[in-house]
Amino acid sequence: MGLEDLRHNFFTGTLEGVVKWARASSSWGANFGLACCAMEMMASGAANFDLARFGMEVFRASPRQADLMIVAGRLSQKMAPVLRQVYDQMMEPKWVISMGVCASTGGMFNNYALVQGVDQVVPVDVYAPGCPPGPETLIHSILTLHEQIRRGEITQRRARAGAGAGVHVEEIRPVHLTSSGGSQVVRG
Repeated sequence: MGLEDLRHNFFTGTLEGVVKWARASSSWGANFGLACCAMEMMASGAANFDLARFGMEVFRASPRQADLMIVAGRLSQKMAPVLRQVYDQMMEPKWVISMGVCASTGGMFNNYALVQGVDQVVPVDVYAPGCPPGPETLIHSILTLHEQIRRGEITQRRARAGAGAGVHVEEIRPVHLTSSGGSQVVRG
């Protein structure tokens, strides 16, 4: 039985594992709200959903202080160079979440003025579906990204493909009360 078979803990953990844990537990988002999805992104930081419990107290206005870009809403052709400039100014390692159908595929706006998917401008790691996706879906996407960071899969995929991880998550809708007084989570 070698050291590889032991479960890592405080004493047997590697420095690489500690760095992955720290990166996942303290990601700071760059605010890049473009449309109605931005309202849901702001709601996820409010008291009802509280992103602070995941180490994301505030959205950073400066790209040099952020390592996670959440693109919320439709991206116009005029805004695409600005998005790319903000992405380029972020320090490595950096990650991107595409929030909403408009950011992911252009949504119902299939015209010349809008980019048909933010992945044409920056590499996307996680896609959050919905129109607009609720705070629950964004938090689920963030937790999915955190798990990918902790396992180190994203950096390995980026090195091989030169693009983001491209993980798609399912939409999660708010909790609804049932007739018996209990609650249930409705999944999209």
